[in-house]
Amino acid sequence: MSKSAPPLPRWADLFLLPLINLSAALFICGLVVLAIGENPIEALGVMLKGAFVYSGGLGYTLYYTTNFIFTGLAVATAFHAMLFNIGGEGQAYLGGLGAALVAFAAGSLPGIIALPLAIAGAAVAGACWGVIPGYLQAKRGSHIVITTIMFNFIAASIMVWLLAGPMLEPNQQSPQSAPLPGSSHLPKIHEILDLLGIQITSSPLNASFLLAIVALCVFWVLIWRTRLGYAIRAVGQNPEAAHYAGINVPRTIIIAMAIAGGFAGLLATNEILGISHRVILNYTAGYGFTGIAVALMGRNHPIGIFLAALLFGALYQGGAELDFEFQSITREMVLLIQGMIILFSGALAYMFNPPLARFIARFTAPKEVARG
Repeated sequence: MSKSAPPLPRWADLFLLPLINLSAALFICGLVVLAIGENPIEALGVMLKGAFVYSGGLGYTLYYTTNFIFTGLAVATAFHAMLFNIGGEGQAYLGGLGAALVAFAAGSLPGIIALPLAIAGAAVAGACWGVIPGYLQAKRGSHIVITTIMFNFIAASIMVWLLAGPMLEPNQQSPQSAPLPGSSHLPKIHEILDLLGIQITSSPLNASFLLAIVALCVFWVLIWRTRLGYAIRAVGQNPEAAHYAGINVPRTIIIAMAIAGGFAGLLATNEILGISHRVILNYTAGYGFTGIAVALMGRNHPIGIFLAALLFGALYQGGAELDFEFQSITREMVLLIQGMIILFSGALAYMFNPPLARFIARFTAPKEVARG
């Protein structure tokens, strides 16, 4: 009978194991790049330079990172209550609608008032879209995975109808809304630094990145430093025990999904208030689904989520550079790299857990002193 592996230390689970999974994914992708006749080391160098070194590359990387932070937090918040929120895409979509409606309504107000209201509108709309699956799970026993997936399709259908009809910009055939009032626009980071006398290359990176950092801090305080966070974690660990401890389990589930939806809705601050300044069709672009991998790879911890979001942001930006520099490495090859990382950080996340735990235990376990 095989001996079970000892538990993995927390530091190894949060940092070392994800690093090993990432290395394994890159190794497999390197073999694929080598098989098509390209140098994997050279390809990795081009991808890293495109993401962090080339002019404007870092700005684009952090712009993508911002989206992944919001959607990663949406998944992680629900996961602490043992709810698998796959509805980040729809929640982010409705967040754009909420931000736009509030921005249009508050267009005559000064920016110092209109902008916070638009941000709040994005969060509230996403939260409302997350509450419904949470209610169905808590009160009706509907499976959260099924309902959140279905609500993605419902959100997409609603937005298609709105952008092709009531919200369609006049004299415009492309499905998009009219431009938002200038008072609801988030400033770009290079514009902010320019006011301080610091010159950097222009990029889509805007103040929503700072909002994402604040969201990470709020998430940490909420989950580990508040009574509500304790209730969420208790429900996730054992709903029956949480009930007997006096925690209202259904209400906690609904609140957890509302907060998760609010985080996802904030994606609209980056895409709608920060970049396009209008609602466009399919602006979420799969960020909600990638957020699942971000949360899993980041172990639902704010530091891990930031690092995983930065990794996927670098893959998005560096992958575009790969497609430009190498004729044989297409966009589909970049998607393969992303898919391999998702595979090793998701489905195969704990494949290396037993051997790594035994390896660490061999060097850290206290040695018994023989007594004669």
